[in-house]
Amino acid sequence: MRSSAAGITAGLIGWFILVEIVSGILQGFYVPLFSDIVIQLGIRDADVNWFEAGQLLLSALVVPILAKLGDMFGHKRILLVAAILTALASWGLVFADSFWTFLLFWSLQGFYVVWLPLEIALIFERGRQQNRGVSMTRRAAGLLVVGLEAGAIMGALAAGRIYAATGDLGLTLMVPAVAVSLIAVVIWVFVPESTPSGERRLDTWGVVLLAWGLLLVTGALAWMRLIGELALGPVAWAGVVGLFVVGVGVLVWFVRHERGHASPVIDVRVLARPDMWPVQATAFLIGISLLGAQGPLSTYAGTDSSLGYGLGLDATERSYVIGLYLVSLIVGAVLFAVTSRRVSPRLALIAAAALVGIGYALFLPFHLEVWQVLLNLSIAGIGCGALVGALPAAAAAAAPLGKTGEASGLTNTTKTIGGAFSSAVFGVVLAAGAGSVVGQTASSLGGYLTVWAICAAGGFLAAVLLVFVPKVAFADAPPAG
Repeated sequence: MRSSAAGITAGLIGWFILVEIVSGILQGFYVPLFSDIVIQLGIRDADVNWFEAGQLLLSALVVPILAKLGDMFGHKRILLVAAILTALASWGLVFADSFWTFLLFWSLQGFYVVWLPLEIALIFERGRQQNRGVSMTRRAAGLLVVGLEAGAIMGALAAGRIYAATGDLGLTLMVPAVAVSLIAVVIWVFVPESTPSGERRLDTWGVVLLAWGLLLVTGALAWMRLIGELALGPVAWAGVVGLFVVGVGVLVWFVRHERGHASPVIDVRVLARPDMWPVQATAFLIGISLLGAQGPLSTYAGTDSSLGYGLGLDATERSYVIGLYLVSLIVGAVLFAVTSRRVSPRLALIAAAALVGIGYALFLPFHLEVWQVLLNLSIAGIGCGALVGALPAAAAAAAPLGKTGEASGLTNTTKTIGGAFSSAVFGVVLAAGAGSVVGQTASSLGGYLTVWAICAAGGFLAAVLLVFVPKVAFADAPPAG
């Protein structure tokens, strides 16, 4: 079995599950420590928002570029480079002693976001050799998401306990740094290389245009959220609008440049294919709820129920709510992996997106009891869990030979932009209602209802868009000859 192609692929998936467990640890480990990090650095709680903004900016910039380099020079090589950079940044966090150094290393740690797209590309390329790359990648993607969310739960549970046992924040932060360092060795030793596309020319001007366009757009969104929180005046808003418009203009310039280039960073013609653009649009729409709604859900759960809404949960109880949501993501990923052989992948994607819409739509009438919130979150979480793994796999299936990394990586970029956009909008919506009730700092119920309505609309719209995908999309190619 080990000598067969199937055995090699099964072993490869096993190593990648370990990689995703470490990725999950990175995403879950630091959150319970933020209050202690704030004290250690001598900053305000609000300054933590800059950490998220910095990492979103970097991930939006590097994922499409590194994914393209993976297609060109080998996905394992770029995966190893990304792991090493993440490890160096993780060690930097251990020794960071100021806000700016911590922000720098926290942002650089965002290189881990390219791991999953590169893993999907490696699995797909190996499975393509057996004419079952698509079905194999779908099943593997679900298992990788299980590893990711399990790692997030492990990281969140371990962080507080390790810090309580050691009483040393620096020593505690060494744990994820050691984990990433070890996983870089695993990638180097055990992961086989894919076959590069043979293309060796990188569209440098396209990279510059893409970087500046994404930087301006995501930067404008980050400032938009901060303006909403700080209640700044119209001059600040004018600056945000100007920054966003310039960013969109640069991206339009980028698209026109790519259409005429022989070796584009992102092949916009492939992106416009009927089996590709709905997938990328779905990634954007799901990013709204997956990345943008978690903060509002946490604050709603902690809002004093004496206001007539909110759950009034303390930090420990809120962590249980988040934990259940992560478990529902695992359930969705497992269900997708198990049913991928029996259900049309297109129908599975539509059903998963519809579950996201249904889960958040249920928040509109049912949000006053803990069991209602848990039920709604579980339904939406199952849909999100299926989509997190399904979308990169679907994009890889729709991509031509030599562009799997680029296509799967782009789902991460569009998801990140969707999360950044919704996070900014939600911040403004919730800040607009803050203090409107009996002098409280809590946001208004109308603000939360607006957030949930936007998330529900995103899920339902994604389901509608996926209806337009050809029925034969994402299926294994017939054997050659």
